[in-house]
Amino acid sequence: MLPPGETAFITLRLHGTIPAATARELKTTLATSRAAGLDHRRAQKSFFARFDAVLDRMPTGQRYFDSEKLAEVLAGEIMMLEETGFVVHGFAILPNHAHLVLHLPAGSRLSFAPAIDLLHQRTEAACRRLVRPRLPPEAPFWQGGWFDYPVADAAELARILAYVAAQPQQAGLAPRFQVWPYSLMSN
Repeated sequence: MLPPGETAFITLRLHGTIPAATARELKTTLATSRAAGLDHRRAQKSFFARFDAVLDRMPTGQRYFDSEKLAEVLAGEIMMLEETGFVVHGFAILPNHAHLVLHLPAGSRLSFAPAIDLLHQRTEAACRRLVRPRLPPEAPFWQGGWFDYPVADAAELARILAYVAAQPQQAGLAPRFQVWPYSLMSN
C-alpha cells in the first residue's frame, strides 16, 4: 500500500459484485499484460477500466448503497478520514461500490491500509444494523481488499476527479444519481 505523502485513487466494492469467473479473467488479463511487458501503470489503468465497467453493469451482488441511509453512513465515514489527517479530494458512492481520492500528507503517522480497513469495519457495522433482515450475520458486507492506484501528478489528479464525478452518469444510473448528494469533489 502507499506510503504517506501519496495521493491514491481507491475503489471499494460490496461483496460478490464481480462474478468469480470474471474476477479470475480480469486478474489473468492483468498478469498477461505485465508478462507482455506493458508498463505497470498502463497495465493497472487497463485492468481498472475493465474492473469498473463490470461494477457499473452491476451483473451480480448487492446494491446496498441504493439506500440513501446506507450511502449516508459511508459518506460520513469517508469524511471522517479528514478528521484523522487524510485529505479527501473527492468521492462518489454508487449502488455497489465507491471511489475515493485520498491524500495522506508526508510525515503522517497514519497509513492507507489501516485507515481503509477501519473504514470497511466501521461502515460494515453501521450498515449491517440497517440491513439486518437482508444480510445474515455470517455473510460478508464488503469484498475483502480494494483497488488502489497512485496518482502521479496534478494533471492526473484532475483527470481522476473528473472521472469520479462523472461516474453516476457513466454507470447509466437513474436521474436521481445525477444530483446524488453522496459525492464530493474538491476544487
